[in-house]
Amino acid sequence: MSEAKERFTSKWGIILSAIGMAVGTGNIWRFPRVAAENGGGAFLIPWVLFMFAWAIPLLLAEFALGKTTRRGPAGAVGVLVGRGSNWMGVFVGMVTCFITFYYSVVTGWCLKYFVVSLGTSFSAETAESYWTRFTTDPVQPVVFHGLALMIGCFIIFKGVVRGIEKTNRILIPALFLLLIIAAVRATLLPGAGQGLAYLFTPNWSDLGNYQVWLAALTQSAWSTGAGWGLVTTYGVYLRKQDNFTLTTFTTAFGNNSASLLAAIAVMCTVFAVLPEDQARLALGAGNEGLTFIWMPQLFSSMTGGRIFLPIFFLSLSFAAISSLIAMLEMATRMMMDLGFTRARAVPAVGFTAFVLGLPSAWYMGFFKNQDWVWGIGLMVSGFFISVTVIKYGAARFRDELINTEQEKRPIGKWFVWVISILVPVEFVAMITWWFYQSATQFDPDGWWKLMSESSVGTVVIQMTILIGALFLTNRLWVDRMRPEKRG
Repeated sequence: MSEAKERFTSKWGIILSAIGMAVGTGNIWRFPRVAAENGGGAFLIPWVLFMFAWAIPLLLAEFALGKTTRRGPAGAVGVLVGRGSNWMGVFVGMVTCFITFYYSVVTGWCLKYFVVSLGTSFSAETAESYWTRFTTDPVQPVVFHGLALMIGCFIIFKGVVRGIEKTNRILIPALFLLLIIAAVRATLLPGAGQGLAYLFTPNWSDLGNYQVWLAALTQSAWSTGAGWGLVTTYGVYLRKQDNFTLTTFTTAFGNNSASLLAAIAVMCTVFAVLPEDQARLALGAGNEGLTFIWMPQLFSSMTGGRIFLPIFFLSLSFAAISSLIAMLEMATRMMMDLGFTRARAVPAVGFTAFVLGLPSAWYMGFFKNQDWVWGIGLMVSGFFISVTVIKYGAARFRDELINTEQEKRPIGKWFVWVISILVPVEFVAMITWWFYQSATQFDPDGWWKLMSESSVGTVVIQMTILIGALFLTNRLWVDRMRPEKRG
């Protein structure tokens, strides 16, 4: 099979790779914390609704973009709706590339803690001090950052079938098995019922709080991979006879199932081991604090914890690697669309990601700044996918590109309304809310400072520079795109 005609070999290969793309560290370290901070059971209701109102429509649109154009995000938009709009697709791809540069650092953290958890017991003091020593060490985060990229690049270097598909056939079933084991073990802990009650019992009055809805929408936007350009890339590798409606829904449900399993494992453990006030403190400790400070000491203090702590970090590592593979493949696809071979593109992507990830490996402030800026960028990316569908014609897009003759489960008219009206409204609501929080809570004194970790200014300035650069180079991207026959 030629490089230009790389394709998935089976429906299960597509589904498992798509779920691997969606399920990442955000499912395991962010979802339990955000759910706990936003009412537990009440949060789950809008979270499920936004799976249909944001994630699934954008995933459908991305699969259609990739399959129809046989381009990654940097070329698909221009092919579909005109050369002048191509910069939006490049923006989608570049934002995910910038996330890759620090996501590989996070993957390295997970690998490091898996190794350490095999032989280390943590107390409250040692867990926090170990995390501080590790993240301020000038060497170790870089080494594991590099290791994560070597693993990811090795997989995608082998190609779609022997690399991505084969790896996800092993990785994703193993990940769900580990999550199930961790969740079942956590529910058997004395006092775990309090965690289950908090997670699944809604306080109906919380549904009147707009922040709960916006937090749920944001989690859906960040967790499923919708609008990231990753599904557009995997769509390139669909065979002509492959339909993708079932794959899209399976991906979304698989992603949410992984999140719930992780939340059960984390919340039951936290509430079983800690008094309620300390449990809430642990759940509100931030992504890194909950995962790398609280969870090690909690597992170390429970019976069997020396066994289940490695399981927790192994599942976290599997989730991180499966998403990192998709990110690296998207960057590789962008280079291949520009005319590079896979053999040349993969080392270039790996080297670039390593070098540009060094600031995040060395400085936590830089890491948090990039996570803030390009997390907002993902919302813009989702909006740009919506704009692409609108420019093509949402009804026409559904009829011609989704409900094809291969599609056994046609999508209804709801897609047209959601992608063309609801998604843009959701985008405006999300970005307004996050900018408001930045200006009033995160950094009220320096809300316009470029170097601030989480200011409005740092987002606007960095994103304006990127969009300006893409406008100026738009013709170069379009002219360099390598054609490929559809099929």
